[in-house]
Amino acid sequence: MATNDTENNVVKPTNFIQQIVDRDLAANKNDGQVQTRFPPEPNGYLHIGHAKSICLNFGLAERNGGACNLRFDDTNPEKEEQEYIESIKQDVEWLGFQWQGEARFASSYFDQFYQYAIDLIKAGKAYVCSLSADDARAYRGTLTEPGRNSPYRERSIEENLALFEQMKQGEFDEGAHVLRAKIDMASPNMNLRDPIIYRIRKVEHHQTGDKWCIYPMYDFAHGISDAIEGITHSICTLEFEDHRPLYDWFLDYLDVPCHPQQIEFARLNLNYTVTSKRKLKQLVDEQIVDGWDDPRMPTIAGMRRRGYTPTAVRNFCDAIGVTRSDGVVDVAMLEHALRDDLNQHAPRAMAVLRPLKVVIENYPEGQVEMLKAPVHPQDESRGTRELPFAREIYIDQEDFKEQANKKFKRLVLGKEVRLRNAYVVRCDEVIKDEAGDIVELRCSYDAETLGKDPEGRKVKGVIHWVTVEHSIPAEVRLYDRLFNDPNPDGHKEADFKDFLNPESLTVLENCRLEPGLATASPQQAYQFEREGYFCLDSKAAKSGQRVFNRTVTLRDSWAKIEKSSES
Repeated sequence: MATNDTENNVVKPTNFIQQIVDRDLAANKNDGQVQTRFPPEPNGYLHIGHAKSICLNFGLAERNGGACNLRFDDTNPEKEEQEYIESIKQDVEWLGFQWQGEARFASSYFDQFYQYAIDLIKAGKAYVCSLSADDARAYRGTLTEPGRNSPYRERSIEENLALFEQMKQGEFDEGAHVLRAKIDMASPNMNLRDPIIYRIRKVEHHQTGDKWCIYPMYDFAHGISDAIEGITHSICTLEFEDHRPLYDWFLDYLDVPCHPQQIEFARLNLNYTVTSKRKLKQLVDEQIVDGWDDPRMPTIAGMRRRGYTPTAVRNFCDAIGVTRSDGVVDVAMLEHALRDDLNQHAPRAMAVLRPLKVVIENYPEGQVEMLKAPVHPQDESRGTRELPFAREIYIDQEDFKEQANKKFKRLVLGKEVRLRNAYVVRCDEVIKDEAGDIVELRCSYDAETLGKDPEGRKVKGVIHWVTVEHSIPAEVRLYDRLFNDPNPDGHKEADFKDFLNPESLTVLENCRLEPGLATASPQQAYQFEREGYFCLDSKAAKSGQRVFNRTVTLRDSWAKIEKSSES
């Protein structure tokens, strides 16, 4: 089956969730409505795995004429912060989605959750348990052995109501009591062995202040929140499949507005990447990275700062699809989607990352010539940009050798090369310092080679350049993958930090850029010709620094490394 995207005149294959929605719409289930939600916990920044969930939930609503809520699952105030709430909003909007109405909070329903808990107690379906945490674990049983009933399981309804009220009033210490659902301690599904509904936490909440000292568990709050909001399709990752019977149990026993359908899909697992919020926070707290938005982090904020585009991320999420089978996606697919988008839209510019001064001795002193170059070579409609040309220029150190074989297509002593969008030059002399290091080249140019080949000889190489006088200084940060192991989180005998890539960041401080980049903004990506795709660093720009981040190389350099390591 496929859906027809009439706006873009393309046919997109459907996934199994869309097929479920198609059947529901055909049967006029939920009165023909599609209402989804994206329910992150605000205990960290969102990462690429969340991007897949965002695209799925919001995209499903968009394609089917429905709406999607943004709801913060804020039932664990100890680990939640307003900073995370604001970052999540920014991430969703950056990806190009808009939630229905105001952002919602599970905490807005705390009064209703409490009343639903009272209803369960009155129905004999919940009780206050006073087992210690260790005893509760022992009573719970194992995957192969059934659990045992708590000695407090048969407390009377009146006693449970009184104890739960005292819990709410703060009369007990943390851990003294919990409220549990009364289901089946012998169930093969561990989630149904009298799960905890409420626990005591004497912590101030970022939304409700000190109103509450008991907080609902996620499994209790999630389904009720969905029902309150009229969610039709509650999309979760596969680890919640075993929780679905509990999701349904609560909704079956409570007088809720509707009974949403929970559907599970496989989460995104990306190689060379760690997406555990706890471990990402560890990298931040230990200052191994420059905050949650470090351009090496797999967070959406980090990707945005590095220069990723929302189109690239959305195209990647479309390309990997939605399945029920766990697997590992090659990060090269994400980088391919990024290159594909940037190649189409990024204007070109010249940047010399490791400058080597060149004096063109037969070019008139003091003369400045304004040359034209395309903004984008595959899109003439974007016009041209002006490049000043003068007697003294910079080229990249790696573009010159005193001696080289025929495979080296750049500048060699005594030979010629073309300066991109300019003239053919020949290297006549090499100037070295006392240590023997090359500090300057003396060259000559052929004035008849602007825009045409020299007569009687063929010049194969082309290199980029900027003028000494007009180029602007900048710091350039060359980012690479944060980990050098395909599965950094999969080694039981080693810590994931053992696989940090020592070359994940290289800082070049004395780079020179063409003058047009003086007005660059953090939102604009550029292709530095022959170097890769770059953008102005948003954090550095706020303090007036001119720092450019390499978003991605022009080609997948890791493919060669992996191939050579296998041979």
